[in-house]
Amino acid sequence: MQQPSQNTLYPVFLKLEKLNVLIVGGGEVGAEKLRYMLKSSPDANIMLVAETINDEITELLQENKAVKLQLRSYQTSDLEGINIAIIATDNKSLNTIIREEAKQKNILVNVADTPELCDFYLGSIVTKGDLKIAISTNGKSPTFAKRLREFMEENLPDSIPELLNNLHVFRNKLKGDFKNKVKTLNELTEELTAK
Repeated sequence: MQQPSQNTLYPVFLKLEKLNVLIVGGGEVGAEKLRYMLKSSPDANIMLVAETINDEITELLQENKAVKLQLRSYQTSDLEGINIAIIATDNKSLNTIIREEAKQKNILVNVADTPELCDFYLGSIVTKGDLKIAISTNGKSPTFAKRLREFMEENLPDSIPELLNNLHVFRNKLKGDFKNKVKTLNELTEELTAK
């Protein structure tokens, strides 16, 4: 019997307003990447390079004036000062070339719909106020991750932001060392996970 695989990805939450992101591609996939990035990080530093852009990207650019658009074909110089590159053209050989150029500059790369060329995946994200949950299927089923996100968005209570604010205020009033604070907060929140 084959052992189930294990997701070995290490999740992080990036402050995209402090990093420089490049998206190459102006079609449906580029629009999806831009939309979800802006939904999660509206102040992200993003430059989008594409020869043409679809209507959704046009709309997103009107709503988010901080996104820089270069309406032309990709150039190697687009990678200067970039920390993260999202490659979403419909040209697989161009995607591979951009990826190789980015890797030479130690830039983290995501090549849309090509898991073997990715340094990271963009997971489904659930947001309720300050609570943010990222969901990954290790690239095996983005559709499942999307459905789980929808389920969690519908079923997590709308009172989560208020709860987090109250816990934050309570935590700031606690006396003692870190170990005692953690113990007290664990006792206080234990009922949240009780079955």
